[in-house]
Amino acid sequence: MIVNFHKYHGAGNDFIIIDNRGLQFAAGEDIIARLCHRRFGIGADGMLLLEKSADYDFSMRYFNSDGREGSMCGNGGRCIAAFAYQHLKLNEKITFLAVDGIHRAEILKSGNGVTQVRLKMADVSHIQHGDGFYFLDTGSPHYVAFVENADETDVVAEGKKVRYSPAFPEGTNVDFVELKNEKLYVRTYERGVEDETLSCGTGVTASAIAASMIIPANTFEITTRGGNLKVSFTKEKEQFTDVWLEGPAAFVYKGDIEI
Repeated sequence: MIVNFHKYHGAGNDFIIIDNRGLQFAAGEDIIARLCHRRFGIGADGMLLLEKSADYDFSMRYFNSDGREGSMCGNGGRCIAAFAYQHLKLNEKITFLAVDGIHRAEILKSGNGVTQVRLKMADVSHIQHGDGFYFLDTGSPHYVAFVENADETDVVAEGKKVRYSPAFPEGTNVDFVELKNEKLYVRTYERGVEDETLSCGTGVTASAIAASMIIPANTFEITTRGGNLKVSFTKEKEQFTDVWLEGPAAFVYKGDIEI
């Protein structure tokens, strides 16, 4: 079987995107994991399937690089919106269905293979406060720890300790955040990738919301190892609504692969 794919990245968080409106791609976990493998496949942090939806522009299914279907992916949502805008000729305002519900995306500008995309994320209504951390769900679960120097943090070793902790039986993503006023530097260990990724959309969203518990702000500029993102929201006590994630989504290449 020959499969046509496009590869995109959102601030260094890279994805294989397949237009699966005809449901022609029905590969299992092992095939998806091989396609995402950086030695034996195309190489990516995850795979996005764009499928038909009766009520919205499309539906998005996300698979982690281990081949398992995952929870919401913020950078993936921005990338699939850019793909749909560029290749399916949708307009600048897109609505799609993901595992955590309905999302709106807005194309702010597009050119030279890079599209600036603003994505509405899920509301957040519960934050767990712990000893030196916050735990919340922004479409995916995130453990957010504030550190003095994120570059000196062993993200993989420390992230694994938390991700596989008995306190989180279903696992969690882990964000290490260096706070500089209303600017954040975030590094993330991602569940399902089982490694540090260059950025994580739900992770920077969780980090910004957690940071607002420390300083009174509702818009944060975020630096990751893969690029810059912005998160804004409306906050009332510990209720967060109108949550938006903004940043670049870049086309890398397209091709065909036999599976």
